[in-house]
Amino acid sequence: MGKAPKAGTLGALIAVYFREEHFANLSPRTRADYRKVASFLDPILDQPVFRIDTPLVAGIHDKAAKKIGWRQANMLRTFLSEVFRVTVPKGLIAANYAESVIPKPRPKSRPRANRPWTVAELLTVLEAAPPHVAAAIALMANTGLDPSDALRLRRAAIEGGVIWADRGKTGHPAPIPLHERVAAILAAAQGHGAETILANTRGKTWTYDGFSTVWHRFRETLVDEGAIPRDLTLKGLRHTVATILREIGMSPRQIADLLGQKTESMALHYSRDANLAEGNRKTMDKLQDEIARRTRIVKPEGGTRQTRHQSEA
Repeated sequence: MGKAPKAGTLGALIAVYFREEHFANLSPRTRADYRKVASFLDPILDQPVFRIDTPLVAGIHDKAAKKIGWRQANMLRTFLSEVFRVTVPKGLIAANYAESVIPKPRPKSRPRANRPWTVAELLTVLEAAPPHVAAAIALMANTGLDPSDALRLRRAAIEGGVIWADRGKTGHPAPIPLHERVAAILAAAQGHGAETILANTRGKTWTYDGFSTVWHRFRETLVDEGAIPRDLTLKGLRHTVATILREIGMSPRQIADLLGQKTESMALHYSRDANLAEGNRKTMDKLQDEIARRTRIVKPEGGTRQTRHQSEA
């Protein structure tokens, strides 16, 4: 083990944060991301707290953008903001000096990340995918659940006609009414003994990395066949739901409620109550009606479209 950081230093603040319940309650992926970007600060862990201010943090942010890229630099800024947010009330630092640092913009030359899928792309993937992969893709595409949240969703989370989901990244509730389309997807995915709704071919709960690996291999076979473009991502399915809802006139607040997002002020706290679930029921109905309408356009009723598994039989 390394030596303990000196009291009154940046390293000491980070050590306090890593011991806090706030950090422990984050998703495993977010904790790993924070620890990774924290390593960029190793050379300056002895920096005295009284010398930390917004210009210093902005300088660290700028340097990080040059060395580890804009995305990781912004993650580092977010990490420092969380460290300061937790340690300010403890009297260990005077203010959150990362809060006013402006995030780095995405370079204009970079392609858009996690773009929405088209319905045609979704149907192509679902018809070619093996059942255990198709079930996960369909659940994400019909609910807007983040991939990691969908994979960890437990059977016990379904009660009273509602999927009582949480955003693993923030802990924010996202009660999703159990629309008949989603219920059919979940029913078809239940032939296993895992506590989670989704499972791999061994009947075990998916890990995010495990499913991501399977997805990327499967996607590459379709890309090589010219069936889909390479830029389809799992997180793009969440954007797909939000885009469809916006296009049919749902308000940003309705979309945010369904996706489990907080307001900009972070002042509105949600709970798993019937009122929010009932409001989301109308949102879910509109989403499913629109998915059905777009599906009929791409794949007319009565038409035949042979799936990969049918052609291989």
